[in-house]
Amino acid sequence: MREGSGSLILHQGLVVSCQALEDEPLYGSHHMVAMALAAKEAGAVGIRAGGLADIRAIKEAAGLLLIGLVKIQHENSEVYITPTLEDAIAVHAAGADIVAIDGTGRPRPDGRSLAAVLAEVKAAGIPVMADIATFEEGMQAAEWGADYISTTLSGYTAETQGIPLPNLDLLERLAAVLQVPVVAEGGICEPGQAAAALGLGAAFVVVGSAITRPQWIAARYVRAMQERADGSGAEAEG
Repeated sequence: MREGSGSLILHQGLVVSCQALEDEPLYGSHHMVAMALAAKEAGAVGIRAGGLADIRAIKEAAGLLLIGLVKIQHENSEVYITPTLEDAIAVHAAGADIVAIDGTGRPRPDGRSLAAVLAEVKAAGIPVMADIATFEEGMQAAEWGADYISTTLSGYTAETQGIPLPNLDLLERLAAVLQVPVVAEGGICEPGQAAAALGLGAAFVVVGSAITRPQWIAARYVRAMQERADGSGAEAEG
């Protein structure tokens, strides 16, 4: 596996995804900067951030290598992670060292093919990470010039819905054959899973919700406790 842009810094390290949606309590750059600083203090080697304002703020405050993206919904396309060429250029201009884009084969809102977008982004000298869902998509994106292949979208496309996450089998298959760094991302919620991903060939590991979404973390406890309480009640009635 050859090293891609920035991979010497990120090699076998933890990248923390610091993102919040508009309807979430921690939405806002000041919250995401605090999350990024906490991740840095813990030993993270990079941050994945969404939105131009958050990218600028986190890059300035944390100084870590930053994977940037924007999430924009379009009526004519299911692609929403940095969906257009113009979006990719804007993300890089905001301070992202690596730009994450949708690397699936789905139609893009600007009508460009993935191959065309990768070619133009690479021509502009911008390192790019392709977020893919399947083995075939990973192979294709690598052939077309992506610097990194990430398993981010496995389980989140129509073709891959229902696949158990994290999809470490996909990671292992891609890492075994690709010459570009393969990144483990998507559904990693335990430290052991992150460590296992390295053993299967991940260049580095991206973890988001399990670290930076307290409402998701708290809900896991609530569900487990409720299931226990419901089960105890059923036993008592029996």
